[in-house]
Amino acid sequence: MNHQSSAIKITDLTHTYGTREVLKDVNLSIARGEVFALIGPTGAGKTTLLRIIDLLETPTSGEVYFQGRPAPQSGRRRLEMRRRMSFIHQKPEFFSSSVYDNVACGLRWRGVKEDVISSKVGNILQTVGLNGNDNRDAHTLSGGEAQRVALARALVLDPEVLLLDEPTANLDPVSATKIERLIRSIAEQRSTTMIMATHDMSQGQHLADRIGVLIEGRLVQTGDATGIFRSPRSEEVAGFVGMENIIEGTIVANKDGIVTAGIAGGPYGVTMEAVSNHPTGKEVHACIRPEDITLAPVTHRSSARNSFQGRVTMVASSGPLSRVEVDCGFPLVALITRLSAEELGLEEGISVVADFKATAVHIIERSTNR
Repeated sequence: MNHQSSAIKITDLTHTYGTREVLKDVNLSIARGEVFALIGPTGAGKTTLLRIIDLLETPTSGEVYFQGRPAPQSGRRRLEMRRRMSFIHQKPEFFSSSVYDNVACGLRWRGVKEDVISSKVGNILQTVGLNGNDNRDAHTLSGGEAQRVALARALVLDPEVLLLDEPTANLDPVSATKIERLIRSIAEQRSTTMIMATHDMSQGQHLADRIGVLIEGRLVQTGDATGIFRSPRSEEVAGFVGMENIIEGTIVANKDGIVTAGIAGGPYGVTMEAVSNHPTGKEVHACIRPEDITLAPVTHRSSARNSFQGRVTMVASSGPLSRVEVDCGFPLVALITRLSAEELGLEEGISVVADFKATAVHIIERSTNR
Protein backbone atom coordinates (compact mmCIF):
# COMPACT_ATOMS: atom_id res chain seq x y z
CA MET A 1 0.00 0.00 0.00
CA ASN A 2 1.41 3.38 -1.00
CA HIS A 3 1.24 5.90 1.83
CA GLN A 4 3.84 8.23 0.28
CA SER A 5 1.68 10.84 -1.48
CA SER A 6 -0.56 11.42 1.54
CA ALA A 7 0.23 13.72 4.47
CA ILE A 8 -2.01 11.64 6.74
CA LYS A 9 -3.34 8.17 6.15
CA ILE A 10 -5.58 6.26 8.54
CA THR A 11 -6.30 2.56 8.07
CA ASP A 12 -8.93 0.41 9.82
CA LEU A 13 -8.97 2.70 12.85
CA THR A 14 -11.22 1.87 15.79
CA HIS A 15 -11.15 3.58 19.17
CA THR A 16 -12.93 2.65 22.38
CA TYR A 17 -13.39 4.44 25.70
CA GLY A 18 -14.32 1.69 28.16
CA THR A 19 -17.14 -0.16 26.44
CA ARG A 20 -18.09 2.76 24.18
CA GLU A 21 -16.85 2.55 20.60
CA VAL A 22 -16.14 6.17 19.65
CA LEU A 23 -14.62 5.52 16.21
CA LYS A 24 -15.42 2.51 14.03
CA ASP A 25 -13.40 1.24 11.05
CA VAL A 26 -12.21 4.67 9.87
CA ASN A 27 -10.18 4.71 6.65
CA LEU A 28 -9.02 8.07 5.34
CA SER A 29 -6.24 9.53 3.22
CA ILE A 30 -5.48 13.26 3.21
CA ALA A 31 -3.16 14.63 0.52
CA ARG A 32 -0.30 17.02 1.22
CA GLY A 33 -1.50 20.63 1.07
CA GLU A 34 -5.16 19.59 1.18
CA VAL A 35 -7.76 21.36 3.33
CA PHE A 36 -10.01 18.62 4.69
CA ALA A 37 -13.13 19.28 6.78
CA LEU A 38 -14.63 16.71 9.11
CA ILE A 39 -18.30 17.48 9.60
CA GLY A 40 -20.78 15.68 11.78
CA PRO A 41 -23.12 16.15 14.73
CA THR A 42 -21.76 16.94 18.20
CA GLY A 43 -20.48 13.73 19.78
CA ALA A 44 -19.76 12.03 16.43
CA GLY A 45 -16.05 11.51 17.31
CA LYS A 46 -14.50 14.44 15.39
CA THR A 47 -12.32 15.74 18.25
CA THR A 48 -11.18 12.20 19.14
CA LEU A 49 -10.10 11.61 15.53
CA LEU A 50 -8.12 14.89 15.53
CA ARG A 51 -6.42 13.91 18.82
CA ILE A 52 -5.44 10.54 17.36
CA ILE A 53 -4.05 12.18 14.20
CA ASP A 54 -2.07 14.60 16.42
CA LEU A 55 -0.70 11.54 18.29
CA LEU A 56 -2.20 12.76 21.57
CA GLU A 57 -4.01 9.43 21.83
CA THR A 58 -3.24 5.95 20.51
CA PRO A 59 -6.12 4.20 18.72
CA THR A 60 -7.45 0.92 20.12
CA SER A 61 -6.70 -0.65 16.73
CA GLY A 62 -5.61 0.52 13.28
CA GLU A 63 -2.70 2.60 12.00
CA VAL A 64 -1.94 6.29 11.55
CA TYR A 65 0.67 7.15 8.88
CA PHE A 66 2.34 10.55 8.84
CA GLN A 67 4.06 11.49 5.54
CA GLY A 68 4.17 7.80 4.63
CA ARG A 69 5.55 6.48 7.93
CA PRO A 70 3.57 4.61 10.58
CA ALA A 71 3.32 6.51 13.86
CA PRO A 72 5.39 4.77 16.57
CA GLN A 73 3.51 3.81 19.75
CA SER A 74 5.84 5.88 21.95
CA GLY A 75 9.33 7.31 22.31
CA ARG A 76 11.36 10.07 20.72
CA ARG A 77 10.31 9.38 17.11
CA ARG A 78 6.65 9.80 18.07
CA LEU A 79 7.44 13.15 19.72
CA GLU A 80 9.39 14.26 16.63
CA MET A 81 6.36 13.40 14.47
CA ARG A 82 4.05 15.32 16.81
CA ARG A 83 6.30 18.36 16.55
CA ARG A 84 5.64 18.53 12.81
CA MET A 85 1.95 19.16 13.53
CA SER A 86 0.04 21.88 15.39
CA PHE A 87 -3.36 21.55 17.03
CA ILE A 88 -5.67 24.53 17.65
CA HIS A 89 -8.27 23.63 20.26
CA GLN A 90 -11.82 24.90 20.38
CA LYS A 91 -11.05 27.02 23.46
CA PRO A 92 -7.35 27.92 23.35
CA GLU A 93 -5.54 28.22 26.67
CA PHE A 94 -2.94 30.94 27.19
CA PHE A 95 -0.16 31.56 29.69
CA SER A 96 -0.56 34.60 31.95
CA SER A 97 1.88 36.63 29.91
CA SER A 98 2.09 38.79 26.81
CA VAL A 99 0.82 37.90 23.34
CA TYR A 100 4.50 37.84 22.23
CA ASP A 101 5.49 35.30 24.90
CA ASN A 102 2.50 33.09 24.14
CA VAL A 103 3.37 32.99 20.44
CA ALA A 104 7.10 32.54 21.12
CA CYS A 105 6.79 29.70 23.68
CA GLY A 106 6.95 26.78 21.20
CA LEU A 107 10.07 28.22 19.54
CA ARG A 108 11.74 28.74 22.93
CA TRP A 109 11.02 25.12 23.92
CA ARG A 110 12.77 24.10 20.73
CA GLY A 111 15.84 26.14 21.57
CA VAL A 112 15.51 28.68 18.74
CA LYS A 113 17.72 31.80 19.14
CA GLU A 114 15.97 34.89 20.48
CA ASP A 115 16.70 37.10 17.43
CA VAL A 116 15.18 34.46 15.11
CA ILE A 117 12.17 34.20 17.46
CA SER A 118 11.71 37.97 17.39
CA SER A 119 11.64 38.08 13.59
CA LYS A 120 9.34 35.02 13.27
CA VAL A 121 6.86 36.25 15.90
CA GLY A 122 6.78 39.72 14.32
CA ASN A 123 6.04 38.23 10.89
CA ILE A 124 3.33 35.87 12.12
CA LEU A 125 1.54 38.55 14.17
CA GLN A 126 1.45 40.65 11.00
CA THR A 127 0.00 37.67 9.07
CA VAL A 128 -2.86 37.26 11.57
CA GLY A 129 -3.49 41.01 11.76
CA LEU A 130 -2.27 41.51 15.33
CA ASN A 131 0.94 43.46 14.82
CA GLY A 132 1.40 46.03 17.58
CA ASN A 133 -0.22 43.71 20.14
CA ASP A 134 3.05 42.07 21.29
CA ASN A 135 2.90 43.39 24.85
CA ARG A 136 -0.80 42.89 25.52
CA ASP A 137 -1.76 40.48 28.27
CA ALA A 138 -3.11 37.42 26.42
CA HIS A 139 -5.97 37.17 28.93
CA THR A 140 -7.39 40.54 27.81
CA LEU A 141 -8.02 39.36 24.24
CA SER A 142 -11.49 39.08 22.72
CA GLY A 143 -12.62 35.67 21.42
CA GLY A 144 -11.68 36.51 17.83
CA GLU A 145 -8.27 37.91 18.84
CA ALA A 146 -7.59 34.87 21.03
CA GLN A 147 -8.29 32.58 18.09
CA ARG A 148 -5.89 34.61 15.93
CA VAL A 149 -3.18 34.35 18.61
CA ALA A 150 -3.81 30.59 18.73
CA LEU A 151 -3.34 30.47 14.94
CA ALA A 152 -0.15 32.55 15.22
CA ARG A 153 1.22 30.28 17.98
CA ALA A 154 0.57 27.22 15.79
CA LEU A 155 1.82 28.69 12.50
CA VAL A 156 5.04 30.19 13.89
CA LEU A 157 6.30 26.58 14.20
CA ASP A 158 5.79 26.04 10.42
CA PRO A 159 3.76 22.85 10.91
CA GLU A 160 3.32 20.45 8.00
CA VAL A 161 -0.15 19.58 9.31
CA LEU A 162 -2.48 22.03 11.08
CA LEU A 163 -5.42 20.57 13.02
CA LEU A 164 -8.33 22.85 13.93
CA ASP A 165 -11.13 21.83 16.26
CA GLU A 166 -14.27 23.95 15.71
CA PRO A 167 -12.15 27.06 14.94
CA THR A 168 -15.08 29.51 15.08
CA ALA A 169 -17.53 27.76 17.45
CA ASN A 170 -17.36 30.38 20.21
CA LEU A 171 -17.14 33.48 18.03
CA ASP A 172 -19.60 36.14 16.90
CA PRO A 173 -20.34 36.15 13.12
CA VAL A 174 -17.92 39.03 12.32
CA SER A 175 -14.99 37.41 14.18
CA ALA A 176 -15.86 34.02 12.64
CA THR A 177 -15.72 35.50 9.13
CA LYS A 178 -12.28 37.02 9.87
CA ILE A 179 -10.94 33.66 11.11
CA GLU A 180 -12.35 31.87 8.04
CA ARG A 181 -10.72 34.45 5.76
CA LEU A 182 -7.44 33.95 7.61
CA ILE A 183 -7.65 30.16 7.30
CA ARG A 184 -8.33 30.49 3.57
CA SER A 185 -5.38 32.83 3.02
CA ILE A 186 -3.06 30.54 5.03
CA ALA A 187 -4.20 27.60 2.88
CA GLU A 188 -3.48 29.58 -0.30
CA GLN A 189 -0.09 31.01 0.77
CA ARG A 190 1.46 28.02 2.54
CA SER A 191 1.45 24.36 1.58
CA THR A 192 0.16 23.42 5.04
CA THR A 193 -2.15 20.43 5.16
CA MET A 194 -5.21 21.39 7.20
CA ILE A 195 -7.71 19.11 8.91
CA MET A 196 -10.63 20.93 10.43
CA ALA A 197 -13.47 19.55 12.56
CA THR A 198 -16.66 21.58 12.38
CA HIS A 199 -20.39 21.18 12.81
CA ASP A 200 -20.83 24.36 10.71
CA MET A 201 -21.60 22.93 7.30
CA SER A 202 -21.25 26.18 5.36
CA GLN A 203 -17.72 26.49 6.79
CA GLY A 204 -16.85 23.04 5.49
CA GLN A 205 -18.36 23.94 2.14
CA HIS A 206 -16.39 27.11 1.49
CA LEU A 207 -13.07 26.34 3.17
CA ALA A 208 -12.36 22.70 2.34
CA ASP A 209 -11.14 20.92 -0.78
CA ARG A 210 -12.84 17.78 0.49
CA ILE A 211 -15.28 16.93 3.24
CA GLY A 212 -15.75 13.79 5.35
CA VAL A 213 -19.03 13.14 7.17
CA LEU A 214 -18.60 11.45 10.55
CA ILE A 215 -21.78 10.09 12.14
CA GLU A 216 -21.72 7.96 15.30
CA GLY A 217 -18.01 7.22 14.89
CA ARG A 218 -18.23 6.08 11.26
CA LEU A 219 -16.87 8.00 8.30
CA VAL A 220 -19.98 7.52 6.18
CA GLN A 221 -19.06 9.61 3.12
CA THR A 222 -16.14 11.65 1.77
CA GLY A 223 -16.08 13.87 -1.29
CA ASP A 224 -16.22 17.44 -2.52
CA ALA A 225 -18.94 19.81 -1.29
CA THR A 226 -21.19 19.18 -4.30
CA GLY A 227 -21.06 15.43 -3.81
CA ILE A 228 -21.76 15.64 -0.08
CA PHE A 229 -24.53 18.25 -0.17
CA ARG A 230 -26.21 17.28 -3.45
CA SER A 231 -25.64 13.51 -3.59
CA PRO A 232 -25.63 12.15 -0.04
CA ARG A 233 -25.23 8.37 0.04
CA SER A 234 -27.59 7.61 2.89
CA GLU A 235 -30.65 8.95 4.64
CA GLU A 236 -28.59 9.91 7.72
CA VAL A 237 -26.14 11.97 5.62
CA ALA A 238 -29.04 13.54 3.68
CA GLY A 239 -30.69 14.57 6.94
CA PHE A 240 -27.47 15.97 8.39
CA VAL A 241 -26.57 18.07 5.32
CA GLY A 242 -29.98 19.77 5.18
CA MET A 243 -31.94 17.70 2.66
CA GLU A 244 -35.09 18.48 4.57
CA ASN A 245 -37.32 16.70 2.07
CA ILE A 246 -36.68 12.95 2.36
CA ILE A 247 -39.71 11.25 0.88
CA GLU A 248 -40.32 7.48 0.81
CA GLY A 249 -41.32 5.97 -2.50
CA THR A 250 -40.99 3.06 -4.89
CA ILE A 251 -39.70 3.22 -8.46
CA VAL A 252 -42.63 2.52 -10.81
CA ALA A 253 -41.00 3.36 -14.15
CA ASN A 254 -37.52 3.83 -15.60
CA LYS A 255 -36.99 5.27 -19.07
CA ASP A 256 -34.01 7.05 -20.66
CA GLY A 257 -32.38 7.94 -17.32
CA ILE A 258 -35.59 9.41 -15.85
CA VAL A 259 -37.30 7.37 -13.16
CA THR A 260 -40.80 7.81 -11.78
CA ALA A 261 -41.28 7.15 -8.08
CA GLY A 262 -44.66 6.47 -6.53
CA ILE A 263 -44.85 8.33 -3.23
CA ALA A 264 -45.60 6.24 -0.16
CA GLY A 265 -48.49 7.53 1.90
CA GLY A 266 -49.29 10.23 -0.65
CA PRO A 267 -52.63 10.55 -2.40
CA TYR A 268 -53.33 7.65 -4.75
CA GLY A 269 -51.24 7.78 -7.91
CA VAL A 270 -48.95 10.67 -6.92
CA THR A 271 -45.57 10.25 -8.60
CA MET A 272 -42.33 12.19 -8.79
CA GLU A 273 -39.74 12.19 -11.57
CA ALA A 274 -35.99 12.11 -10.99
CA VAL A 275 -32.74 11.59 -12.85
CA SER A 276 -31.60 8.12 -11.76
CA ASN A 277 -31.07 4.58 -13.01
CA HIS A 278 -32.72 2.60 -10.21
CA PRO A 279 -34.81 -0.34 -11.48
CA THR A 280 -38.58 -0.54 -11.07
CA GLY A 281 -39.75 -2.02 -7.80
CA LYS A 282 -36.81 -0.53 -5.88
CA GLU A 283 -37.75 1.09 -2.57
CA VAL A 284 -36.11 4.52 -2.38
CA HIS A 285 -35.94 7.88 -0.67
CA ALA A 286 -36.42 10.90 -2.93
CA CYS A 287 -34.38 13.78 -1.48
CA ILE A 288 -34.86 17.44 -2.48
CA ARG A 289 -33.02 20.40 -1.01
CA PRO A 290 -35.55 23.03 0.20
CA GLU A 291 -33.83 25.77 -1.83
CA ASP A 292 -34.50 23.78 -5.05
CA ILE A 293 -38.28 24.06 -4.64
CA THR A 294 -40.10 27.07 -6.07
CA LEU A 295 -43.57 28.13 -4.96
CA ALA A 296 -46.12 29.79 -7.23
CA PRO A 297 -49.82 30.74 -7.28
CA VAL A 298 -52.25 27.94 -8.13
CA THR A 299 -52.96 29.54 -11.55
CA HIS A 300 -49.31 29.07 -12.52
CA ARG A 301 -48.34 26.52 -15.20
CA SER A 302 -44.80 25.20 -14.92
CA SER A 303 -42.36 23.41 -17.23
CA ALA A 304 -40.83 21.63 -14.22
CA ARG A 305 -41.28 17.86 -14.31
CA ASN A 306 -42.55 17.87 -10.73
CA SER A 307 -45.47 20.12 -9.85
CA PHE A 308 -47.68 19.58 -6.81
CA GLN A 309 -50.55 21.63 -5.46
CA GLY A 310 -50.67 21.97 -1.71
CA ARG A 311 -51.67 24.05 1.27
CA VAL A 312 -49.22 26.15 3.31
CA THR A 313 -49.03 24.83 6.88
CA MET A 314 -46.24 27.11 8.19
CA VAL A 315 -44.17 30.14 7.21
CA ALA A 316 -41.08 31.02 9.27
CA SER A 317 -38.90 33.92 8.18
CA SER A 318 -35.31 34.47 9.26
CA GLY A 319 -33.28 37.32 7.77
CA PRO A 320 -33.71 37.39 3.98
CA LEU A 321 -35.14 33.85 3.75
CA SER A 322 -38.48 32.21 4.47
CA ARG A 323 -38.94 28.52 5.23
CA VAL A 324 -42.33 27.36 4.02
CA GLU A 325 -43.95 24.03 4.87
CA VAL A 326 -46.53 22.79 2.37
CA ASP A 327 -48.89 19.82 2.64
CA CYS A 328 -49.26 18.25 -0.82
CA GLY A 329 -50.73 15.03 0.58
CA PHE A 330 -47.11 14.51 1.63
CA PRO A 331 -45.02 17.23 3.33
CA LEU A 332 -42.62 19.49 1.42
CA VAL A 333 -40.34 22.21 2.82
CA ALA A 334 -39.27 25.08 0.55
CA LEU A 335 -36.69 27.77 1.27
CA ILE A 336 -37.45 30.92 -0.70
CA THR A 337 -36.58 34.60 -0.38
CA ARG A 338 -38.63 36.55 2.11
CA LEU A 339 -39.51 38.94 -0.72
CA SER A 340 -41.01 36.07 -2.77
CA ALA A 341 -42.99 34.90 0.26
CA GLU A 342 -44.39 38.41 0.73
CA GLU A 343 -45.21 38.82 -2.98
CA LEU A 344 -47.06 35.49 -2.95
CA GLY A 345 -48.91 36.54 0.22
CA LEU A 346 -47.91 33.26 1.84
CA GLU A 347 -49.57 32.43 5.11
CA GLU A 348 -51.08 29.38 6.75
CA GLY A 349 -53.97 27.89 4.74
CA ILE A 350 -53.06 29.48 1.36
CA SER A 351 -52.99 27.12 -1.65
CA VAL A 352 -49.81 27.09 -3.75
CA VAL A 353 -48.03 25.03 -6.36
CA ALA A 354 -44.61 23.57 -5.46
CA ASP A 355 -42.34 22.97 -8.46
CA PHE A 356 -38.94 21.34 -8.79
CA LYS A 357 -36.91 19.82 -11.60
CA ALA A 358 -36.17 16.13 -12.04
CA THR A 359 -32.46 17.03 -11.70
CA ALA A 360 -33.16 18.47 -8.22
CA VAL A 361 -34.27 15.06 -6.92
CA HIS A 362 -31.55 12.82 -5.51
CA ILE A 363 -32.58 9.18 -5.18
CA ILE A 364 -31.18 7.02 -2.37
CA GLU A 365 -31.89 3.32 -2.05
CA ARG A 366 -33.94 2.62 1.08
CA SER A 367 -32.09 0.34 3.47
CA THR A 368 -34.11 -2.76 4.23
CA ASN A 369 -32.38 -3.56 7.55
CA ARG A 370 -34.62 -1.31 9.66
